[in-house]
Amino acid sequence: MSGLILLTGATGYVGGRLLSLLQQQGIPVRCVTRRPEALRDRINATTQVVPGDVFDPQSLQSAFEGVETAYYFVHSMGDNRDFESQDRIAAENFAKAATHAGVRRIVYLGGLGNPDEKLSKHLRSRQETGDVLRAHHAQVIEFRASIVIGSGSLSFEMIRALVERLPIMICPRWVQVKAQPIAVEDLLAYLIAVLELPASASQVYEIGGPDQVSYGQIMQEYARQRGLTRWMIPVPLLTPYLSSLWLGLVTPLYARVGRKLVESLRNPTLVSNNLAESVFAVRPRSVRDSITRALVNEDREFAETRWSDALSSAGQSQSWGGDRYGSRLVDSRTITVTVPPEQAFTPIRRIGGRTGWYYGNWLWSLRGFLDLLIGGVGVRRSRRDPDNLHVGEPLDFWRVEVFEPNHRLRLQAEMKLPGRAWLEFEVTPCEQGSTIRQTAIFDPLGLAGLLYWYGIYPLHQFVFAGMLRNLARAAESSDRDPAPPHDIVPQATAPEAHPSGAQL
Repeated sequence: MSGLILLTGATGYVGGRLLSLLQQQGIPVRCVTRRPEALRDRINATTQVVPGDVFDPQSLQSAFEGVETAYYFVHSMGDNRDFESQDRIAAENFAKAATHAGVRRIVYLGGLGNPDEKLSKHLRSRQETGDVLRAHHAQVIEFRASIVIGSGSLSFEMIRALVERLPIMICPRWVQVKAQPIAVEDLLAYLIAVLELPASASQVYEIGGPDQVSYGQIMQEYARQRGLTRWMIPVPLLTPYLSSLWLGLVTPLYARVGRKLVESLRNPTLVSNNLAESVFAVRPRSVRDSITRALVNEDREFAETRWSDALSSAGQSQSWGGDRYGSRLVDSRTITVTVPPEQAFTPIRRIGGRTGWYYGNWLWSLRGFLDLLIGGVGVRRSRRDPDNLHVGEPLDFWRVEVFEPNHRLRLQAEMKLPGRAWLEFEVTPCEQGSTIRQTAIFDPLGLAGLLYWYGIYPLHQFVFAGMLRNLARAAESSDRDPAPPHDIVPQATAPEAHPSGAQL
């Protein structure tokens, strides 16, 4: 299919996903990055990682040796300096080094927008970067895209934050400006398909899904799929600059880059020709299907997350309210016990039912009773077997989602909640014996879910700390196959349990 691939931006959103696809297809890749250590856990045997900086031309010379196609995913929008001039310098250095090394083709991802209109600085810089690359290299394939829909993309995360947090949204004029979104999977399909193109002159391909929609329509579709009702109040006098300041208050995580992005939303970003359709076999999906895919993929990716790798070795959440992963809030903690994993896991596999929850059993029973009063499952189901668990079976007001004997148990909550919740236990061997990790996960539904989580989060420290502590005691005080403790004595001051399923 192709020779050696040079990939920049492999630690970024699009570049990271493209790296995974290239590796799956066995294509040899060389990643150039200023931080090689950041890619250490993402590469396989077919991938090399070399240090390099697009602002240091000398560092690029060895990186291009033997390269046939180079992907350029570099931009300085998150930089506090003049990102336009920085983008020009970086693109010129990259293209000159590629030409000198005899690289056949550069592939670049830019942004849609009519160049005859007055474009924002962001869009102007993205298109100017393509011009600079073409000025210094014989074949540059530039894809111009609008909003990218996929879990983790800046545009999608901003939409999520606004819809989830604001039941009533004040909408400036730019919310009605048209765009032509593309699913991240379809974007990646184009980036892979370009490797099959024969050598030719430079070309710009405009790509997008079949729907021309506004940001407001995208937010309403996201709200519909999440089961949320949102009211949008148009305020034409609210300028992009003022709305970007407001965005910084509502979504502080994306404030710096998000403000620059919002300022570009006054420009329609629509596909103006069907050249890409005539050259590539990719047929992008609709906005509705793109959002559905993003939510499904997010569930799958989150389910595969290994908390022992993703969280600190100390096991404690690093911020008040827990750590955030996409839409989910996570409260995780660990404890070390001086017994082997199979013994450490024994009290975990016996949790619930007559054994109880190892801390504040009366609170868990009360939570089940309250759930029953509002039409939930309550604790009527208990558990089928006091010793053995199977995937899919009920356990009090939970359902077993993952069960790996002597290693891992994940329960999904089935009580009525303003969101979705899980409780996970994982046992791994260590020098002292075993480490038990207890992780509570909550996917809040709208503002009610966020208020619910943060409102009772201070109580997590008592209930879940006590639960983990008593699980450890039960493991260490038992024999190889210990009898389950009927009820580890709860403290009178025990608070309500965690919103991953033990809420009051």
